[in-house]
Amino acid sequence: MKPILLEMKDITKEFPGVKALDRVNLQVHEGDIHALCGENGAGKSTLMKVLSGVYPYGSYEGNILYQNTECQFKDIRQSEELGIVIIHQELALIPELSIAENIFLGNEQAVNGVINWNETKKKTKELLHVVGLKESPDTSIKNIGVGKQQLVEIAKALSKDVQLLILDEPTAALNEKDSINLLNLLKQLQTKGITSIIISHKLNEIKQVADKATIIRDGRTIETINATEITEDRIIRGMVGRSLSNRYPERSPNIGKIFFEVKNWTVNHPLQRERQVVRNVHFHIKRGEIVGIAGLMGAGRTELAMSLFGQSYGKKTSGEVLKNGHLLDVSTVHKAIEAGLAYVSEDRKAYGLILMNDIKENISLSKLEKISKKKVVDHYEEYKQAESFRKTMNIKTPSVTQKTGNLSGGNQQKVVLSKWIFSEPELLILDEPTRGIDVGAKYEIYTIIQQLANEGKGILMISSELPEILGICDRIYVMSEGEFTGEVLQEEATQELLMKYMTNSKEDAE
Repeated sequence: MKPILLEMKDITKEFPGVKALDRVNLQVHEGDIHALCGENGAGKSTLMKVLSGVYPYGSYEGNILYQNTECQFKDIRQSEELGIVIIHQELALIPELSIAENIFLGNEQAVNGVINWNETKKKTKELLHVVGLKESPDTSIKNIGVGKQQLVEIAKALSKDVQLLILDEPTAALNEKDSINLLNLLKQLQTKGITSIIISHKLNEIKQVADKATIIRDGRTIETINATEITEDRIIRGMVGRSLSNRYPERSPNIGKIFFEVKNWTVNHPLQRERQVVRNVHFHIKRGEIVGIAGLMGAGRTELAMSLFGQSYGKKTSGEVLKNGHLLDVSTVHKAIEAGLAYVSEDRKAYGLILMNDIKENISLSKLEKISKKKVVDHYEEYKQAESFRKTMNIKTPSVTQKTGNLSGGNQQKVVLSKWIFSEPELLILDEPTRGIDVGAKYEIYTIIQQLANEGKGILMISSELPEILGICDRIYVMSEGEFTGEVLQEEATQELLMKYMTNSKEDAE
C-alpha cells in the first residue's frame, strides 16, 4: 500500500453564523489522484484553503499532518515551501503580463535583485514543454484561451517543485477537448510522482482519473471510496443524501406563439472592427419555450447574447429585434431591461454580481424602482423581496444580509437568477447557467428554468454541455463560426447530430 502523504484530522472551520467544516477527515496517499466531491457549499474549497494556508493556523480547529509532520501554516507561502500548491477556480494570472512573467511572479529568477530573463525564458520553455504548450514565453496571457491558461497555472505550480497539486474545478470553464488534455496531463504528472487533489462536479471526469474519492456533505465527511467503487450514482447519493434517478425534471411544455424574433443580426469584433463575430443570424422564440444554443468555444454564442442585451459586446451591430411584431430598441442595457430582456452571464463574478454587497442589494439592483418611493430605496421592502427569493430559490444562507462573495458558486448562481427574475423579464437569456455547480444545484436550477417557462416567459439557454442542452431544451439552434448552421427539435436531437452542425460551416450544412 502507498504511504500516506497527507492526513487532515477533525478539521472544523466556522464563519459568522455558519459552520463550514465540522470535524472533517481526509487521507491522501502518495502518488494518488484523489477526488474531493460534494455539493456547492459542502466545504470542499474551504478544506483546501485550510490545507494551503489561505485560512491560517489558529482560524480553524484540527490537525494537518504532511509527510508525517504536523503543519501549522500561517500563509500560503509556507505551504508552497513544502511543495503544496493550490490552483483556485478563479485563475490568478495577470492578463497583461507574459506567460514567463506569470509563471515566475513571486519566484523571480534573479541574482542580487536583477532578473535573469534568459534563465526565466529558458525555464519557462521547459515547463511549457512538460504541460504540452507550444506558446512563446513572451506571449501575453490575454492572448491565449482559458484552457491554455489552466496549463500555465500548472506550469507555475511545477516551477515551485510541487509535490501535492490541488486543483479546484480545473475543467469548469473548459471545452471537452481542453478538459481531456488537462486530465491526461494529471495522469502524466502522476507517473512523475506528483500527488493531486481534484475538486470537480464533472462526475465522469472523477470516474476517469481518480484513484480515490472523498465525499463531503454539509461540512462533514461522508465516506472515502476506491476507484473500483466510483460510480456517478454512488457519488451523487453521498453528495445529496439520496439517489437522483433523473438528472432533468420531467417537462410537459405549454408552448405559445412566437413573441421574440431576431433578424439579420450581425456583430463586429470590438477591436478588430472589420471582423464579423456574428453573421446574419435569424431566430425566434415562442412563449413558454426553452430554446438552446449549442456550439464550440469561439462559435460566437456569448457574443450574440451580449450584443442582444444592450449591445454589451461588439461594434457595428446591425439587424432587427422584434417583440410581438414590433421593433425593439436594445441599444443600451437599460433599454434592453425596459424591453423585457434579462441576461445571466457565464461569468457571474465579473458581470453578474457585486461580491462586496449583500444578497438583498444584489437582487434588487436590476429594478430598484420596484422597491423605491420617490427615488428613495425602501430597505424594508428590499429585505422582504430578497427574503422571499431566499426561500423560493433555496439559497443556502442564514440571512440575505450575508455578503454575496461568501456564498458557494451554486448559491451565487441562484442570487443572479433571483436578481433577473426580480426585473420581471419576458425573455431570459442564460449563458452557461450551471457552470461550476454540483448535480443537486443543477437540478434545482433546471426546475427554476422550467417554472419560468411555464409562466409564459421565453428562455434562451447557452450551454457547452450537450446532455444539458438535450435534457432541458424544447428546440435547439446550433452555432459555428458566428452563424447558425442548424435548427433541431428536442425529439429529433442527438449529440452526434448537434456535433455535426457544430463542426460545419453554414455552407457545409447547406
